[in-house]
Amino acid sequence: MTKTVVEVSVPFPSKRIAEIVYDVIRVDPEPKKNQVDKKITLNEQNLNIKVEADQPKVARVVLNGIFDAIILSTETIDQFGPPTSDSYDHYDA
Repeated sequence: MTKTVVEVSVPFPSKRIAEIVYDVIRVDPEPKKNQVDKKITLNEQNLNIKVEADQPKVARVVLNGIFDAIILSTETIDQFGPPTSDSYDHYDA
């Protein structure tokens, strides 16, 4: 059976905003391994997403969840304003 493969690159206005969205998305639980493989990487200010699934419906569900998180993250950043620091180091002592 042929797998459904979807690759998407999502650009952001800055590397810091891309890092924030990446940190939000990567904590989501992994889908069932026997149904889908999900790989999310960060390249400068681009978020690269690759989903491989046995069925198109499963790929769509996984991508919908990822894009929901991206939309929520960017709306939150828009609401509160852009990041004021270049890194998240609030827990460093």
